[in-house]
Amino acid sequence: MPNYWLMKSEPDAFSIDDLADMQVSPWDGVRNYQARNFMKDMQVGDLVFFYHSSCKPAGIVGVAKVVKEAYPDHTSWDPNSPYYDAKSTPQNPRWFMVDLAFVEKWPRLVTLAELKADALLAELPLVKKGSRLSIMPINKAHWEHIIKTY
Repeated sequence: MPNYWLMKSEPDAFSIDDLADMQVSPWDGVRNYQARNFMKDMQVGDLVFFYHSSCKPAGIVGVAKVVKEAYPDHTSWDPNSPYYDAKSTPQNPRWFMVDLAFVEKWPRLVTLAELKADALLAELPLVKKGSRLSIMPINKAHWEHIIKTY
């Protein structure tokens, strides 16, 4: 049985269309410990809502699937990378990434406003006040409701 997740990306940095073009891509550059830990919990076959953030409107735009479990994020060792972290080394990595495969782009974006207005999603981490993580778990009931409703 897969686990379910929501992963946010700014579409001008990496969009669902970019993933569709590549088919498989690493999800690198995460620099939040809780989000990193969620990635370390991901397993091959887990399903992911792909969420466009920091845009208007923000929302879920499609689905991806985890195809490679967490492994060290090499961008943290590259001093020319915007994700460089001098305290992370190949011998002692601090940051990890997973590989995602494109599953589908939805015909329309499901907005954050729509998700917030849905009473059945009141406990969805995304809609809770102060929830700003770029990666979060989604329970099966919420996943199935979003898939069925939108």
